[in-house]
Amino acid sequence: MTKTSRIAAVQMVSSADIVQNLHDADHLVAEAAARGAQLVALPEYFPLISGDDMAKVRAREQEGGGPLQDFLRETALRHKVWLVGGSIPMEASVPHKVRNSCLVFNDAGERVARYDKIHLFGFQRGTERYNESQTIEHGDTVVAFDSPVGRVGLSICYDLRFPELYRAMGPVDLIVVPAAFTHTTGQAHWELLLRARAVENLCYVLAAAQGGTHPSGRMTWGDSMVVDPWGDVIARLAKEPGVVTADMDRARIAELRASLPALQHRVL
Repeated sequence: MTKTSRIAAVQMVSSADIVQNLHDADHLVAEAAARGAQLVALPEYFPLISGDDMAKVRAREQEGGGPLQDFLRETALRHKVWLVGGSIPMEASVPHKVRNSCLVFNDAGERVARYDKIHLFGFQRGTERYNESQTIEHGDTVVAFDSPVGRVGLSICYDLRFPELYRAMGPVDLIVVPAAFTHTTGQAHWELLLRARAVENLCYVLAAAQGGTHPSGRMTWGDSMVVDPWGDVIARLAKEPGVVTADMDRARIAELRASLPALQHRVL
């Protein structure tokens, strides 16, 4: 495992057209691979953002197989990257809900991790309302895995507001945050929270977002970025589809953790 690795975040403006979204995602993963990325992250809900909340329930897949899982597997294998699959709808324990699941495939097309979103977003201000618990069943397991770029911890969107999740991962080299932050909350808190998580954990943060105005009328904040362990934003893309790449230096992680051993100083 080399000390420096290139990582990439894909930004999308997904629609209700799953076929088109998969085509767009494949094109952007190919671009990331062409730039030399070893690990590529897709955004939350990359295959489907619809004005109909039940659309994702109809598109949910069983564990182990389905067109969305097949796409992730085949895309990782074809482009020879470790692919963090944003999130896709997977079956829940009740028929009217889904698990919002992030699946990871290695460059051989093998699934190496699955994380089900633990914290479910709820927000109400005027006519803007979100209540993910109506259609999503929360997960309950913290997930981290080893990869060629180091140890990676998984989270999704609203999880970003809960620092205890990242502490529970144990020391990781990279936190990945697929997201579809709203314009309202993203404008206020997105960068702030990403930089805080990087500083607290002395690790890199890779944030892959939905970013723009969707056909359904939903507005997502975007601003996909890479944050280094000192909290500096080293690459970003404000709006619209595209790819953000940056080099991740594990020697820098070790240097900062040696000079500021905050992770060793924890008491609580």
